[in-house]
Amino acid sequence: MANGVLDYWYYFFFFLSSSSSSHHHPSFTATAAPPPTPSFSSDLPSSTSSDLLSTLLHRLPPSLSLPTTSTPPSIPLSALSPSTLLPAATQFGFFHLTHLPIPSDLPLSAESAALSLLSLPLPQKHLLFPSNWPLGHEIDDDDDDGSESLCLDPSLSEFRDFAAELERLGVKVLEELASAVGFDNPTRDQLSSLLWISGGARKPGRVYPYAVGLQYQITTRKQTLLTDSGRVTVSGLAGSVLVTLGDIAQVWSNGKLKKVRGRPFPCSFDENPNNDPCINMSLLITLPAESIVRPLLPNLIGGDDDDDDNGEGDATNKKEGEKRLFNSFSLEDYAWRIYHQPLLFKDPLLRYRA
Repeated sequence: MANGVLDYWYYFFFFLSSSSSSHHHPSFTATAAPPPTPSFSSDLPSSTSSDLLSTLLHRLPPSLSLPTTSTPPSIPLSALSPSTLLPAATQFGFFHLTHLPIPSDLPLSAESAALSLLSLPLPQKHLLFPSNWPLGHEIDDDDDDGSESLCLDPSLSEFRDFAAELERLGVKVLEELASAVGFDNPTRDQLSSLLWISGGARKPGRVYPYAVGLQYQITTRKQTLLTDSGRVTVSGLAGSVLVTLGDIAQVWSNGKLKKVRGRPFPCSFDENPNNDPCINMSLLITLPAESIVRPLLPNLIGGDDDDDDNGEGDATNKKEGEKRLFNSFSLEDYAWRIYHQPLLFKDPLLRYRA
C-alpha cells in the first residue's frame, strides 16, 4: 500500500512542478534526473489544508487520478466473435479471454524460466541479451524498487511454445476486431511479436506501440492499466488471458477502439503476503519497425492519405466517407519517442491527430 501511495504522490508533485511554468511539460529521457521538488505558487488558497488539497486534486489530469476499479468483460474463446468483442473493444479497450486450450504447464514453465533469467548476474544478462532496441535488458534507474525488464524474441527456446499459444490468440482477436470494426486485417506475415518480461515493476515501465497485448493470468493478482480515461485496477482471473488493445489498433480503427497505454503492471495497492514472484510476461502483437501506421478503414476523407490512389478512386465514396482522425506516421519514430519518454501524462497519439 505504501509503495502505491508514494507512486501516486510522485506523479502528483511532478504534475504540479511541470505546470508551474506556463504549462510547459519537459521531456525526460531514460537517463534524466527526477523532477525537482516543486514550490507552491502564492495564488493557491491558504485558508485550510483541506481547501488546498481539494484545489490541487482538481488540477490533476485524468491520467494522474487515483485508480478506479473495473471488472473487464470475460469472453470465452469459443464465443469470440464480432458481436461479443465489439462492446468490450469500444467501451473498455481490454477484456479477459477465458476457456483457453493452453496447457497449464506452459505458463508455469515460462514464469520459471523468466525468474531464472532475471536472477542472473547483471554482466551475464548483458552478455546474453545485448541491446538491440527494443530487444535487450533494461533497468529503470529512476525506479526505487529496482525494476527491470527483458524484451525478447518470442522464438527463444525457453518461451517458444508459450509465446506461440499467445500469438495464435492475438491473431484471432485481430481477425475478429477487423471484422467487427471494418478495417483491413493485416496478414500474419505483416505482423511482428515481442515478449516483454518485467520483474519487480510497479509502474508502466518502458512503452512500445502494439496492436494487441496478451498477458496470461497465472494468479488472481490485481493489475493496473493506464487508459485514456485514467488508471484502472482490474482483478486477475486465473487461467485467463488479459487482452489489451493498443495504440496501433486504435489508429487502424480510426479511433473507434479504446486503448491501453503500455502494458498492464502489478497493482501497487495489492498486498502480497506470500511474497509471490512479481513477474509480468506480456506478448505484444505489433508491426515491423519500418512500417507506416495509418487508419485502415475504407472511404476515409481528410488527412494525408487522400491522394494514395492518384486520383483514380471513387469520388462519390470519398465524399460520403467518414473523417480521418489520424495522419500516417512512422512506427519507428513513434516507438522511439514513447520508449524514451515513458511518463504518459498526455495521449502520445495527440500529435498525429488529423
